[in-house]
Amino acid sequence: MHRSVIRPVTLEDAPVLATLYRRNRTFLQPWEPQRDESWFTVPGQRTFLVEALRDREAGLAAPFVILDGDEPVGRITVSRITRGAFLSGGIGYWVSLDHTRRGLATAAVDAVKAYAFGELRLHRLEAATLPHNIASQHVLHTNGFVRIGRAPRYLQINGRWQDHILFQVLAD
Repeated sequence: MHRSVIRPVTLEDAPVLATLYRRNRTFLQPWEPQRDESWFTVPGQRTFLVEALRDREAGLAAPFVILDGDEPVGRITVSRITRGAFLSGGIGYWVSLDHTRRGLATAAVDAVKAYAFGELRLHRLEAATLPHNIASQHVLHTNGFVRIGRAPRYLQINGRWQDHILFQVLAD
């Protein structure tokens, strides 16, 4: 298994992320919302990163890149961070097709979980997968997430509303 690390995204990641998204366009399409053509460009990624960094500054999200050595190979984010009585956030992640099945997503989720429960002091992390995304479900189970239900027509993925399996892990 390769060593995986995460690091916070920066604006300088726009070119490599645009390349990764172009290279993985077909691979990611069944798992993601429909993307405008600009998403696959450096300016489009820069626009996205400006928003992601603004959300990080506001305490609403914690966006990272997944690294294999020094090479960015994917993204993982804690989003929808809610304080107060909830102390929760949701995670989403992907790894480039040519780096799958190496334990990178599992290691990245483990690192983000430690960050969320440590640095962010969250009580709960949630995740949602399509019912047929067995690989992602395995990553979550390996990291202590438990299934808490099924949400009909939960997210619009690949152009249509699709059911999702919901998972959570608690800090305690």
